[in-house]
Amino acid sequence: MISEDRLARITGRYEYLEAAMAESGGEYAALAREYAELRPVVEAVLGYQALVADLAEAEAMLDDPEMRALAEEELPALRARLPELEHEVQLALLPRDAADSRPAMIEIRPGTGGDEAALFAGDLLRMYQRYCEARGWKFDLVEQQLTELGGIKEVTVSVKGDGVFARLKYESGVHRVQRVPSTESGGRIHTSAATVAVLPEAEDVDIRIDPNDIRIDTMRASGAGGQHVNTTDSAVRITHVPSGIVVTSSEKSQHQNRAIAMQVLRNRLFDLERSRADSARAADRKAQVGTGDRSERIRTYNFPQGRMTDHRINLTLYKLDQVMQGDLDEIIDALTADHQARLLSEAGA
Repeated sequence: MISEDRLARITGRYEYLEAAMAESGGEYAALAREYAELRPVVEAVLGYQALVADLAEAEAMLDDPEMRALAEEELPALRARLPELEHEVQLALLPRDAADSRPAMIEIRPGTGGDEAALFAGDLLRMYQRYCEARGWKFDLVEQQLTELGGIKEVTVSVKGDGVFARLKYESGVHRVQRVPSTESGGRIHTSAATVAVLPEAEDVDIRIDPNDIRIDTMRASGAGGQHVNTTDSAVRITHVPSGIVVTSSEKSQHQNRAIAMQVLRNRLFDLERSRADSARAADRKAQVGTGDRSERIRTYNFPQGRMTDHRINLTLYKLDQVMQGDLDEIIDALTADHQARLLSEAGA
């Protein structure tokens, strides 16, 4: 049963925010963010309350001989809609990950499989780029190191848009590929893997980095095969001594590299803090990301069979071509629904 008191508190808070935004000065951005987050919740609540009111009115009409026939006609449809709207409200009331609305950084690295793993990491990068562009999100390469065959040694991408982390966070983990490499003359299927980490973008207020805790080194930026991109010491490496986290950026501007590397470091530290605050999430992340070994996988892409399987929810789709073109919504929707179902179960809903 949904608590009417709780619904009243939510709608009351929404009305307060609406009034406060009209009068606020410097706090407007924070109020607007909370208002926007509450809007879908309040819409679900109002829809549910309107249906409950209509249902009560129709049931009262049963006592009126002149209106009884009309009420009997309306009641079945109203009663049929009630469980659906109750479920919508229950979903809307589930605890939200505070980072869901944030931009994110995607980090992709090859795991087991040598050159083929590096080429597959490049395929994943293009898959995510297509998905993000189709949703109208801004997709920017932050750092990329290529192999001589055009694969990826390591890549970091910044993604900005509405609800980015909420959609992409389920991609963290080991992605396994089974296919015949272009370099394989015997036609044998190889299995390799790449790791993906999706980190919510941290704001300055989230993480304060003590300048005494970091070591900044400059070095020459290099491309594939070790060739110098330029002749100045523009690349930046920042080491966060307490955590041991090391980040690099090798764009042409050293000033830009420092800013990029600090943002990446801030994101990683923010993710670390989120993990520490929730030991269950920390264990889940460790289980997902793993070491890049073939056996630690969340998803398998089988090219000979045209099959994609997400092992967390036992979802198999025979449309691998579309998936690699960035058609990920069916997978992400299923993962989101599974997560919501577990939260509802835990809440006893």
